[in-house]
Amino acid sequence: MRQVIVQSPPDRLRLRQISVFLQKAPWIVGSARKLWRFFQPKFSAGVVGIVFDSEGRVLLVEHVFHPYAPWGLPGGWVGRNETPAETVARELLEELDLEVRVGALVLTSLDFGDHLDFAYIAYGKSDVGNLSQELLNYGWYSLDALPKLHSFHHRAIQRAARFQAMWNELSAYDDEHSGRP
Repeated sequence: MRQVIVQSPPDRLRLRQISVFLQKAPWIVGSARKLWRFFQPKFSAGVVGIVFDSEGRVLLVEHVFHPYAPWGLPGGWVGRNETPAETVARELLEELDLEVRVGALVLTSLDFGDHLDFAYIAYGKSDVGNLSQELLNYGWYSLDALPKLHSFHHRAIQRAARFQAMWNELSAYDDEHSGRP
């Protein structure tokens, strides 16, 4: 399978420059994260959504503010009075103008000692639209051609792919034994 990358529009040039700068000086993001975390509750929580297309490729986005691994799953921080599943739907709509139905929770993890990550399968109900200012680009990647990813994102994709395969097998079994054509 080939990967498909949609070209960044010209208005992303400034964001691309910021991303390249941060990749050369990633300590800036680390320092900003530490300062931001100082003002946050004891635990923070983030979510990612794993969206597969009809060919089994996974949707990845190129983040402006992720210097160590710019490509990853779309997602964001859980807001106050918001469930992680609600956050997935909100973040994919905000970042990609993509409406989704949130499916199963496939992975959780405690990172950095005080950050909870949640990964959900999400099913696209629309096409990807306009990208937010947090993103440079997006692409559909086959599972055997993934770029460098944060380890949680990689584990989440692998778990979601196994879940999808199992679900498809169960659905085929049900169809075969239901007596329906």
